[in-house]
Amino acid sequence: MRIDDASITLFRWDDIPPAQYGDRNPAAGGSELGLLELRTDAGITGRAFLGASFRSARLDVEGLVRHLLPLLRGENPLERERLFARLHGMRRAATLRAIGCCDVALWDIAGQAAGLPLHALMGGFRRRIPAYASSSTLPSEEAYPDQALMLKSKGYRAYKIHPPKGGLEAAIRVCRAVRRAVGDDMVLMIDPAGAFRFPDAVRLGRVLEELRFHWYEDPLHEDDLHNYPLLRQKIDVPILATEYASGGFEIMGTWIERGATDYLRGDVAVKGGLTPCLKAAHLAEAYAMNFEVHHGGNSWNNVAQLHLIMAIRNTEYFEVLLPEGAQKYGLLRDIEVDAEGFVHAWDAPGVGAEPDMELIRAKATAVLR
Repeated sequence: MRIDDASITLFRWDDIPPAQYGDRNPAAGGSELGLLELRTDAGITGRAFLGASFRSARLDVEGLVRHLLPLLRGENPLERERLFARLHGMRRAATLRAIGCCDVALWDIAGQAAGLPLHALMGGFRRRIPAYASSSTLPSEEAYPDQALMLKSKGYRAYKIHPPKGGLEAAIRVCRAVRRAVGDDMVLMIDPAGAFRFPDAVRLGRVLEELRFHWYEDPLHEDDLHNYPLLRQKIDVPILATEYASGGFEIMGTWIERGATDYLRGDVAVKGGLTPCLKAAHLAEAYAMNFEVHHGGNSWNNVAQLHLIMAIRNTEYFEVLLPEGAQKYGLLRDIEVDAEGFVHAWDAPGVGAEPDMELIRAKATAVLR
């Protein structure tokens, strides 16, 4: 089997509801996604999406078209590990998001060629997993307990707070208010998105211990390998870091070695594909640590990551980032949470997602090869 054609179709994502996840993250707005298609001489096409509601695919597509697609043409897509090494070696010319897009499409080909969903190809472990709802930065402190109660009534068993503007004291007030509202039986997490320096991160961490939060995600700057080990020594609530840590998945060994985090974190966009996420999950497993999978930025990535989650044993949750209108786009069918708060495995071969080609053709702005 050989890849004999490759293209990416850019298409508009309009009418995205306003959303932001802390001051250090960009706000969602009018954006473009890209549908990557790797066509083979065996009649199998591997697909993936590039881009997010907060990051147009145009920011990543030049390196993909100029440097990555020529590397893939004529190659056997089933030699995925060799191709990943070559793709990953192009990080000075192309972004990890572009590399990850190619890697997901290669996995899609492999699953279709084998007649297996990716979770089975990777080595299935489970058929369902609980989801947690992840707030955006909401406009008022009062909005958080209201949202948490609404989600609890829909069956969600876990809720993550992206705290409001207002700094440490506002974050503390929101955490207390949400715990009072939902009671002791709902799992709570928080993601300040790197907003705090060490002293304030310690203060919030001690409040989270009192309130029995499940994890404390990215309290410090993503590369603060000096203060993360110190923070971990001072608080008991588990720290979840490495989502945006520089250096790709290889840097995770340093985080483990320095005792800087309790769990590892990543997704196919920021770590460069399913291949490095699977490697990182197995690395974490060797150290009896969880690898918690971050939201993938678009619908296709999330389905791909659902397969990963079903195939590994050291992860606890599937993230549903809110509002859903800023996360779901371009598929005929998307992931849904059931009335008990679970998401379930998809069983079509490969990624098993179907792009909405009528929408993509209607919104197309360019086809690049």
